Amino acid sequence: MNVLNESMPRWRLVVLALVSVSLLWTLARRLRTIQIDESPAYASTQVRQSLRRVLLPAPRGRILDRNGIILADNRPSYCIAVYVEELRRPGAWSNTVNAVDARIDALAGELGIARQISRDEIARHVLRRLPLPLLAWRDLDDATLARFAERFADEPGLDIYVQPERVYPHGAAAAHVLGYVGRDRPQTPPGGDFFHYDVMGMKGRAGIESSMDGVLAGKPGGRLITVDVSGYRHSETNRPAVPGHDVRLTIDIRLQETLERLFADHRGAAVAVNPGNGDILALVSAPSFDPNDLSPSIPAPLWRQLNANPYRPLLDRAISGAYPPGSVFKPCVALAALEAGVPPSVTYPCDGVYTLGTMRLRCSARYGHGPDVGLRYALEQSCNPFFCALGVRIGIGTIHDYAEKMGFGRRTGVPLAGESTGLLPDPAWKLRVRNDAWRAGDTANLAIGQGLLLVTPLQVAMYTAALANGGRLLAPRLVEQEEIIDNRYQITDNRYPSQRDAYRLVRGGMYDVVNAPKGTGRRAKVPGLEMAAKTGTAEYGPRSNRRKHAWMIAFAPYDNPRIALAVLIEDGDSGGRTAAPIIRSAFANYFGLPDAGPESLEGLESPEGLEETEGAAPPGSAGILPAEAEPSQAGRLLSQELGTLEHRNFKS
Repeated sequence: MNVLNESMPRWRLVVLALVSVSLLWTLARRLRTIQIDESPAYASTQVRQSLRRVLLPAPRGRILDRNGIILADNRPSYCIAVYVEELRRPGAWSNTVNAVDARIDALAGELGIARQISRDEIARHVLRRLPLPLLAWRDLDDATLARFAERFADEPGLDIYVQPERVYPHGAAAAHVLGYVGRDRPQTPPGGDFFHYDVMGMKGRAGIESSMDGVLAGKPGGRLITVDVSGYRHSETNRPAVPGHDVRLTIDIRLQETLERLFADHRGAAVAVNPGNGDILALVSAPSFDPNDLSPSIPAPLWRQLNANPYRPLLDRAISGAYPPGSVFKPCVALAALEAGVPPSVTYPCDGVYTLGTMRLRCSARYGHGPDVGLRYALEQSCNPFFCALGVRIGIGTIHDYAEKMGFGRRTGVPLAGESTGLLPDPAWKLRVRNDAWRAGDTANLAIGQGLLLVTPLQVAMYTAALANGGRLLAPRLVEQEEIIDNRYQITDNRYPSQRDAYRLVRGGMYDVVNAPKGTGRRAKVPGLEMAAKTGTAEYGPRSNRRKHAWMIAFAPYDNPRIALAVLIEDGDSGGRTAAPIIRSAFANYFGLPDAGPESLEGLESPEGLEETEGAAPPGSAGILPAEAEPSQAGRLLSQELGTLEHRNFKS
């Protein structure tokens, strides 16, 4: 019994020893797991808690013209930055906010400048973006920077911070083409790292700045900031950004600025094109705006002012405006008729009035152009009766199909947002939209560029280039590096002599417009330069308030065209009076020739000598294509006539 009692403690000690060893082994195993096996994971978590990733925008690429002249660039904007970690105070966050606010207030007084940020903005920065510098003043002038550098360069918590700002050296020139930028967060690359913060960069808001933003913006960089447990910055490491690429445009800024000066007193648009390859040499919309005023942010009063302006300076009339083309559409009708088999020798009598049922449409010549008006002379004098009769003879289907080949009724594909298709109506469209049948009067009105037909200045410019190069409709090219899908084609097959003769005849009529003694576009003549042109005067609005758009298209030199130009003047006098002088001055400047001024008009007191007056366009077509364009008075009268024109006077 005593032996048993003496052995019990030993057994218990053995069990206790085994349990102790087991617990120690388990503890050691767990310590190994935590300290050795899982240490990389814990280290990574610790690093994440002490590092802040900041996404940095890349330097934005420049925009250049075709000759390498800078149109959009970056300039340094000098700011005063406050580093909050160097001004922090113990205790609540409000203590640090108060300290920073007091220092900014004192600095404003010492520098003699107004504050740019409020206490609430300081508090938001401390709570949300503490590791980043707080920009207390932006875009300071040289005098303020000099005072700061002299007195506060070595003061803790303050420093000069440089950030890029977009600048447009030529001001309002080509503003609708270039567009403008706004502050925005840089785009994180797909599959990129997570970032705690980002520094606001620049993003294109309009024009080429927007459409080519992916090329101009570059690849963002990064910054690793080490912070303490309170979130204050201790050190940082930068990864450089990849700068954006420069974009070279086809625009010739010298021609662009010349045209914009010529539009100083006008509203409208002008588009110049190289008829050999489709390069856009100038794209003018007037009135315009200065993109420097809109970048990097738009002041609210300025934005309200621009939107309240009745002349709509933000509207790009060259690509978004839709207008009746008037007589500049007549070469298209002439070519459509010749392609349809109408003989080049066709004539028609003109006594000054075109009659269709109850409709009487007067010609530009009060007493008519004579009993046998030919096609070339009809183009020179812009004879309305001739083209009304010609249009009704070939029909709307022929005109529509040829106009479509010329690029009307569809977008050209220029890399700018907001391009309009214009309106190329046909019987199906009228039945669908107006619930009305197409009549001969609609065809006659459309044949002289009126009625429901609406076009953009860019469409007209590309059509002019096709007239210049003999029938190749080109895709407009605005960016030199841009690859263009092959959407250019032959309007006519120039292998056949008849097609070459058709273009030769129409181009001859356009030559006479400028060079004949009584050509409607002779005000555009430049001594020493052979050119061809067509004027147009498109009426719009109700009869009680009838107004006109003045058009002119031209190309030069005549035998080897290097430039095709379309000019539109809203609420002008006539194509021959208002648009022709702009064509003359632009061509004289472009070819380095003297601008001799308009010819003498002695002996032509009657305004019809230079004026073309056609049927009215739909009200509301003064620039923006309305959702429901009402037909004009002339158009309604023409549409009421159900019959077709008798051809007894049509000679061929």
